[in-house]
Amino acid sequence: MSQPWISGNKFTLLENGESFFPRVCEAIACAQHEVLIETFILREDKVGKSLQAAILKAARRGVHIDLTIDGFGSHDLSQQFIAALVAAGVRVHMYAPVSRFLRHISYFRRLHRKLLVVDGVRAFVGGINFSAEHLVHDGPAAKQDYAVEAEGPVVAEIHRFIHAAMETGEPALRRCRCPQPTAPPGGAADAIFVWRDNGAHRNDIERQYRLALRLARRRVVIANAYFFPGYSFLRDLRNAARRGVDVSLILQGNPDMPIVQTAAAMLYEHLLHGGVQIFEYCDRPLHSKVALVDDEWATVGSSNLDPLSLAFNLEANLLIRDRAFNRVLDERLQRLMAHHCRQIAARDLTEAKAWRKVRSFFLFHLLRRYPYWAGRLPAHAPRLALLQPEARPDAADGLDETACP
Repeated sequence: MSQPWISGNKFTLLENGESFFPRVCEAIACAQHEVLIETFILREDKVGKSLQAAILKAARRGVHIDLTIDGFGSHDLSQQFIAALVAAGVRVHMYAPVSRFLRHISYFRRLHRKLLVVDGVRAFVGGINFSAEHLVHDGPAAKQDYAVEAEGPVVAEIHRFIHAAMETGEPALRRCRCPQPTAPPGGAADAIFVWRDNGAHRNDIERQYRLALRLARRRVVIANAYFFPGYSFLRDLRNAARRGVDVSLILQGNPDMPIVQTAAAMLYEHLLHGGVQIFEYCDRPLHSKVALVDDEWATVGSSNLDPLSLAFNLEANLLIRDRAFNRVLDERLQRLMAHHCRQIAARDLTEAKAWRKVRSFFLFHLLRRYPYWAGRLPAHAPRLALLQPEARPDAADGLDETACP
């Protein structure tokens, strides 16, 4: 059953860590009752230490804080880092912990969401992890990415979702005794919070994408880091282009993992032949998971359009229906395409035509069947471990409590 749109919201687009991290730390500094954080990657670098400092300050003034990290993405945090948080009263949860011997083969079914809610009235959703690699000025390997700050009634949905996720994994945990949030209307935007899990919501994000593609009348712009969707998604893209919709994809041209570009390039002929325009972002690794359709619809979240996000990982996106937000996102993406991308043309494809036809035949059947095969693989139950390291009384001494970058 489709979810209803929730009206009365306000959204602010945040581009890269330079915009995202200061807003997050400012929100935590203003917290009165509760802070809920879910992230795939938390690094013990200048960004992670600044987040830790902001959390510690909030915890010491009585704010209830739950921090959930993924056991694969955040496996290298030190005992001292965790101990300082626990000593201050922060509840640190690890999703599906993995041993250091198995972490290199534990890619599947990860907690890939990036969510933060403050007092149930302010939320952040997107693809940005808490890591210095999301700071543009940190070097050529820095990732290009987006998040959104949300205010309004949809925040209460995200708040309830995070609590439900924690209760599913750890029903005996002590919960925050803070007031139930009643977020006032924040603006004129409609929104839906949508997620992917390994239970009843396996296809929700993909279904919303495909619905938007089928309803598109004028334009579609998708900027997605890891692009290798199923056959049905590709068919909807091509069908939109064939009925006159201006369909543009922004994909990786300077990838953090070369196999990502190789996989996406296998689809280029199929897409270009169907009228889809392809742009490769070449400045730095692209990490974004955003899209817009026509003049109102947009999405920002953690979900890539590849087998890991569409068939395995736990993901979360916001769907936004608002002309003002759509216009802001469109301006950012148009600037990316105009000044930082190279457009791929059919003449750029250098493989022999006969080989492309053979490969396309096998690729067609792979894409058609992989959702079924993925669904047959075992899915571990959502399992959270409440971390309790041996915390010394002086564990927090010497921490860098500078402001967030």
